[in-house]
Amino acid sequence: MTRQRNERDSGETLFVRSFDEQFRRLHERSRQLVLSISPDDLYRQPRESANQFPVYSCGEHILRSAAAVEQTAGGITTNLWDDPFEWTLPETLSTPERVIEYLDEVEATRRRALSLVGSDEELRKEIAAPSGEMKTLFALFAETLVRASHYQGRAFATFRIFSDAQLPYS
Repeated sequence: MTRQRNERDSGETLFVRSFDEQFRRLHERSRQLVLSISPDDLYRQPRESANQFPVYSCGEHILRSAAAVEQTAGGITTNLWDDPFEWTLPETLSTPERVIEYLDEVEATRRRALSLVGSDEELRKEIAAPSGEMKTLFALFAETLVRASHYQGRAFATFRIFSDAQLPYS
């Protein structure tokens, strides 16, 4: 009886715990990558752009990854879906230390947002997304994880242009 209850209780948060773990890993990989980059290479452009298609630095991709998480977590916790663009500019977060501080702030906000979801059932709750359409919390978390991981992958690819060092994995 106790075993069945524990299995049922742990199953009620299977997706919530999975999101928590995946976002935690995303955060750790971003921190490790920033710590692996020399300060000179953090915002180094891999090549010149003809302005038709912007080419972003490793640091810019990491900031875009974190900003995606921050926007969703902020929207869920405060219903403010502000784009973090203005306070995530390379000019503002000009050093690896400042980027790490920002990543840690985003992680704290993300943990607060996910802590508001007490069960997998609550992931079915719909809220208004920045586009105005209604989306489930599950969809918002999943889309954010995909978008943030995409930007992180771009950061890893840019890192490989400048370095033969092993990429951080967790």
